[in-house]
Amino acid sequence: MREVTIAVVQMDTQLGEPEANLAKMSEFVRKITSEQKVDVIVFPELATTGYECGVKFTQLTQRVPGPAVNVMAQRANETATHIVFGIASKERVESILFNSAVMVGPEGDVVHHYRKLHLRGEEQMLFRPGFRLEPTETALGMMGLQVGWDLAFPEGARSLCLDGAEIVLVSAAWDTTRAEEWRTFVSARAAENACFVCAANRIGEEPATTFCGESMIVGPRGQVIVDLDEATEGYIVAKLNLDENRRVREETQIFQTRQPLSYRSIVRKY
Repeated sequence: MREVTIAVVQMDTQLGEPEANLAKMSEFVRKITSEQKVDVIVFPELATTGYECGVKFTQLTQRVPGPAVNVMAQRANETATHIVFGIASKERVESILFNSAVMVGPEGDVVHHYRKLHLRGEEQMLFRPGFRLEPTETALGMMGLQVGWDLAFPEGARSLCLDGAEIVLVSAAWDTTRAEEWRTFVSARAAENACFVCAANRIGEEPATTFCGESMIVGPRGQVIVDLDEATEGYIVAKLNLDENRRVREETQIFQTRQPLSYRSIVRKY
């Protein structure tokens, strides 16, 4: 039996205050790992900065690795965990910004750096979309990362799972006006790929957005294993049996019965 214990954190952030947010994230890591052994901790989208920073992102973005990543890598090393969190990142060209999710490992290294593919609304004016969709192999199993609105596009999770992902870890800042979509998409991505989806959504308010929370861990039949309500700042933990993925995939033949030659329109831009 292959088991992985995952904690999903639901938190508010202070807009434009990375030091305060990193301190809160560090405290969550210490609290979670002091209460039980966990393998992975997942934080929301743009957890280090908040969401509505606008042009201030040009001052708040960091390279990967960089100061914020180094802080969380130290927490991962101290607690022997993997930590996934959302961050605004940049490349060597200072004007190219990305809405990213980073996984750091128990050795204090960057295990994976994913750049959000699907940018929504004003994000398109601030960030450049990523390009690569690939799972990362860890000692715990194959894991894929997604950010926020990526969940609305089934092709992303399907691509990760076809390439071997057993767990999809989602960092999100999903708003209350689309809370029903959030619940539906998280369960659908799990059920249609017979995988676990561990989705960390933030709470709180910023000038134009109220975030809906409802973070959850969902099983390979789309069943909610554990979740939080829309207002609770806290975390949930679940022990996942990765053999369940294989059983469900074998029973349903969800990948073998695909007919990709009939799906050609999916890869057209419009």
